[in-house]
Amino acid sequence: MRRSGSDRDRPLERSSERPSERPLPPSGPARAAVTAPWASLDDEGPAHVVLAFDDNRLATLLFGHYGRNLAVIERKLGVKADSRGNHVTLEGARDACEQARAVLEHLYEALRKGRDIGQGDVDGAIREVTSQGSLFDFDPAENRQSFDEIQLRRRPVRARTAAQDAYIRALKRHTLVFGSGPAGTGKTWLAVAYAVHLLERRMVDRIILSRPAVEAGERLGFLPGDMKDKVDPYLRPIYDALYDLMDRPFVERALQSGEIEIAPLAFMRGRTLSNAAVILDEAQNATSMQMKMFLTRLGENSHMIVTGDASQTDLPQGQISGLAEAVRLLEGIEGVGVCVFKAEDVVRHEMVGRIVAAYEKLDAAKLEAASARLGKAGA
Repeated sequence: MRRSGSDRDRPLERSSERPSERPLPPSGPARAAVTAPWASLDDEGPAHVVLAFDDNRLATLLFGHYGRNLAVIERKLGVKADSRGNHVTLEGARDACEQARAVLEHLYEALRKGRDIGQGDVDGAIREVTSQGSLFDFDPAENRQSFDEIQLRRRPVRARTAAQDAYIRALKRHTLVFGSGPAGTGKTWLAVAYAVHLLERRMVDRIILSRPAVEAGERLGFLPGDMKDKVDPYLRPIYDALYDLMDRPFVERALQSGEIEIAPLAFMRGRTLSNAAVILDEAQNATSMQMKMFLTRLGENSHMIVTGDASQTDLPQGQISGLAEAVRLLEGIEGVGVCVFKAEDVVRHEMVGRIVAAYEKLDAAKLEAASARLGKAGA
């Protein structure tokens, strides 16, 4: 995108001209043009930004079907965004308009590179921009980014929240990484993405994916078929992540050759996992002994990632979750990274974040009530 350097450094213009009366700028040869970056009646008044994008097709994708992406930006940043053709006018507080401009420029740059964008990408761009504060010098063409990413053959996978950014950085820095937090925060998906990254660059020889075969509060009985048929239902989320991040024929070949191995946690005992990226998902359903067994499988030139949500354990009542215990014991040890996600880090659907927050509030109230009862009993 192109912005006039003189306009960027120009002080606020005092003008009574309404934004709708200004002529829209012609699209130039560069990626985008910004005209009348700030025009307000006073320094505290509303600001107006006009963006012109040089590719009408990409501009349509940028704005979203029936302006859906612009509606998300309006709601989350508190601005008004009106589109006409390949132009969009932003109105609102100065910082909010500048953040909205940075979001649109960032997303347009992604489209120019051939990437598809959805609501999750819009949410991620908004989170990134707001986490950086006021970005008056933001320029996506220079590829200056705060959130880290994982480079895959199929497409790059970029963090959408500060917690995901810390998670990716921990994966690149540590041999053993724990990712703990509520559902929908991208723990498993990013772990699989990093394992695929290591395999594609031949930094490891294989990927080993494991989960405890524990039902979610139900007794399913005996499942038909061979061992693979019995285990696959428990490991379906991992298959979904693989097919999302890699081409299906490659996944099928890797599964046949053993480059990608998917197995229940019970089959890990006695093994030494060398030259491998090893992932244990749903680790909150591992017992203390199972967790110790799994962690001690780590061999030379291996990376191990353990993910789970301690608040959703399906272990029998009174049994300690191996995930919570391992995080408590190993946090701070050299080579171990611990990343904790919260409700605000949910990227699955904004309703999921609200649901998680509501349950966290309920759990906090129960804990407070229990503490009050213990206090009265002690008195």
